[in-house]
Amino acid sequence: MTVATAKRPVWGAQDVARAPLTGALLLAGITLSVVAASTIGTADIAPQDVVRSILTRLGIGYSALTPLQEGIIWQLRLPRIVTAAVVGAGLAVCGVVMQALTRNPLADPYLLGLSSGASVGAVAVLVLGIGVHVPAAAFVGALAALGATLALARLGGRLSPSTTVLAGLAVSAVGSALTSLFILLHATGDSYREILNWLLGSLAGSSWSSVGIATIALVIAGAPLLASGRVLDAFALGDSGAAALGIPVARVRTALLVVTAVLTGALVSVSGSIGFVGLILPHAVRLVVGGMHRRLLPLSALAGALFLMWADTLARTVLDPREIPVGIVTALIGGPVFAYLLARRRSA
Repeated sequence: MTVATAKRPVWGAQDVARAPLTGALLLAGITLSVVAASTIGTADIAPQDVVRSILTRLGIGYSALTPLQEGIIWQLRLPRIVTAAVVGAGLAVCGVVMQALTRNPLADPYLLGLSSGASVGAVAVLVLGIGVHVPAAAFVGALAALGATLALARLGGRLSPSTTVLAGLAVSAVGSALTSLFILLHATGDSYREILNWLLGSLAGSSWSSVGIATIALVIAGAPLLASGRVLDAFALGDSGAAALGIPVARVRTALLVVTAVLTGALVSVSGSIGFVGLILPHAVRLVVGGMHRRLLPLSALAGALFLMWADTLARTVLDPREIPVGIVTALIGGPVFAYLLARRRSA
């Protein structure tokens, strides 16, 4: 297949025109949501107090808040809100890249077994009491799962989307089995609750350290992914079409998969396993601005940030004073969307 004969994706002028407005609305929504979400909780804090506190930290104006109120804003709520925004942005970007590389609309960052690998590492530390931090163990587990997936996919020769997906499913199944085995043999007492919270995703333990880890990962690994829009557009033509455009398909696919896995592993290490963000947000944004990846990647990042901020706010307040893992909220929203996409794909 040559470039001239390859079927090029078509995006309309309306899609192009909607992108700047969509980006502006999402940025405004994120800014307002940071303030609004900071006011929601057991302690009564007004929006103007949050704004004054932030401006004071920036050296502008003066905040009359008590030390307790300052602590609630800066030690509890803002670190959690910002972590949710960064994790949501990163997972959404990973979802866009995964769907493009595998040409599978149902792909998300956990398709390569990354979530299961991270779960094995985290649960092993939690139940065995190994002297390693849970985030570090989860990160190592995610990378190990990626290595296993790529090695398994290459057994058949060239790395292709279909073999990569199948290998990821196999690694995911093995990882899930190992996690269950660890829990069955070793988990006791309160460790069950801690493990369950991690497996379902939770931002309850977020701190400014979490913000730092997630932000550094998003900057270092997310930047090359955000810059890969033209390459991903070429992948939409199929491997032959991309190769005809001069792209070394196998090498580029492997490199982007590795970067995606590194970013996912770093995000999972601070948030636990949060599903469906990388699956549903790219599709939602694609419906508004079309499928051109130079627009889809940054707008999906903004949409992911906004979505996970409010999903986590619901998770910590909807059953107040009890808190539920944020993964339950994203799954309750993402599950029906996933079923719709599956049905739509079968009827296509």
